[in-house]
Amino acid sequence: MGNLGSIRNTFQRLNIESQITSKPEDIINAEKIILPGVGAFDRGMHNINELGLLPALRTSVLTNHVPILGICLGMQLLSNRSEEGQTNGLGWIDAETIHFVFDSMDIPRKIPHMGWNSVNPEREDPIVSGVNSDDRFYFVHSYHISGIDEKLVTGTTEYGYTFPSLIRQDNIFGIQCHPERSHRSGFKILQNFIRL
Repeated sequence: MGNLGSIRNTFQRLNIESQITSKPEDIINAEKIILPGVGAFDRGMHNINELGLLPALRTSVLTNHVPILGICLGMQLLSNRSEEGQTNGLGWIDAETIHFVFDSMDIPRKIPHMGWNSVNPEREDPIVSGVNSDDRFYFVHSYHISGIDEKLVTGTTEYGYTFPSLIRQDNIFGIQCHPERSHRSGFKILQNFIRL
């Protein structure tokens, strides 16, 4: 849902061949997979199931270890569940997706978190090669990953408090911002993912 066209346009600018598809056979044959998303958690999982993509995704990602990058809602769908809905997520990352809570803050932040912010690398990883705290990324979200093993957190962002904004478990990656809308900073992440 949502940002498919802008992701494809970004890859075209980077001279990287890509394809938008809802065909399981294309997913099975893909060298890398992007799971984008804008919208509600339950609707995202419904669309994956309705299109019959879940078996192909499981085969590619869990059996064949094809790298996958979940973007925004796509990252949240990697988790077990979300406070936003009732449907189980993919469950590939042992974590939950929660709503921002600023009740105890003297100056609460606005929700959604929208605009430019940093992704601060937490450890060395090829996905953050060339990324530093001066890079700015575009965010728009009201929910974020929580309860994840710290060893899986590759980058964090500060918005009222610190939350995981870039995660990795083996061949499974997630990023909370929109790299396709983040100009040079986002292009670094996407190029690093393609080079894996």
